[in-house]
Amino acid sequence: MMNKVLIVEDETIVALEIKKVLEKLDFIVTDMATGYDSALESVKRTKPDIILMDIDLRDDKDGIDVAKQIQKNNNIPIIYTTAYSDEKTLNRAIETNPVTYLIKPFK
Repeated sequence: MMNKVLIVEDETIVALEIKKVLEKLDFIVTDMATGYDSALESVKRTKPDIILMDIDLRDDKDGIDVAKQIQKNNNIPIIYTTAYSDEKTLNRAIETNPVTYLIKPFK
């Protein structure tokens, strides 16, 4: 069973809300990372079963870049969460074979 979740989200309020919902559903939130480097470090340290990945990170690299780097060494399923649904972004995300792609805001 997949129960350890890493949240990669640059907006702390959004990350905390997602964490609260996941914990009510008995998931273990291993960490909340805000950018490229913190996400990669967290994967090494906490070994999550699945990652909720925001695409737009206030960083020079986005969530798709993070996913590509993670996938070089790990086979961790990724669910993208984003406000962006343009074709270029979707096509880049699809290349990483995500579990799904959730458009914000979501319920």
